[in-house]
Amino acid sequence: MATRAAAAMIPPPDSLLRYNPPVLVSRRTEKRSPGARPLKGTPPPPVPTGPVPPPPPRTAAAAAESVKQPQEILNAILPPREWEEENRRWVQEVSSAPSTRLDVVHLQEQLDLRLQQRQARETGICPVRRELYSQCFDELIRETTINCAERGLLLLRVRDEIQMTIAAYQTLYESSVAFGMRKALQAEQDKSDMEKRIAELEEEKQELERQVSEQKAKCEAIEKRENERRQIEEKKHTEEVQFLKQKNQQLKAQLESIIAPNK
Repeated sequence: MATRAAAAMIPPPDSLLRYNPPVLVSRRTEKRSPGARPLKGTPPPPVPTGPVPPPPPRTAAAAAESVKQPQEILNAILPPREWEEENRRWVQEVSSAPSTRLDVVHLQEQLDLRLQQRQARETGICPVRRELYSQCFDELIRETTINCAERGLLLLRVRDEIQMTIAAYQTLYESSVAFGMRKALQAEQDKSDMEKRIAELEEEKQELERQVSEQKAKCEAIEKRENERRQIEEKKHTEEVQFLKQKNQQLKAQLESIIAPNK
């Protein structure tokens, strides 16, 4: 039945990191360790009252425990994958099998092949390329940890530092994008306000131009009226001067005619 479930399950996405075959985990049938705390309502095992027996000699189980240590380190560095299918939980641990030079060459070929298949960008920001290179780096950490746990832990620190740096750059990028968007929206708002202000100034300009035209028309009308009035005044003044000259000639002639007989 477990075989049919394993055949019918949906496997997780394929990865460059090497994993062991998935294992079906059942919580109800999970074995408890001898040192585990007993369940509620279960009586504790009887305590022997006789003499304490000597510790058992080192057996194959103890040797197996020493073999499990690299696997535990790998599980701590690279956690197992877990997923559920048909109310069953599956766990897939990282493989603890050592790798050879041919495995590394195959890993490089698989990396190039998947970069080409998934059409990853060669330059610039590409999530696909970053994901594949992260998987490749995790596989290198796995291979190094099997040979030297300390070197694997140091590579883990390097990986975490790189991821933290990338996360910091991503946060900086997102904040800069948000800042740019705010500035763009502010610029659009300022542009709208400036366009509104320009429209108001255009209307004010047109109103002032209309007032200037009216004032010019009034000035021209006043100048025309004043010119006509000045011409009339000049003509009237000229006529009065002519009249007074004639009057003066007449009075002069009369005065001469009066004075002449007396001589």
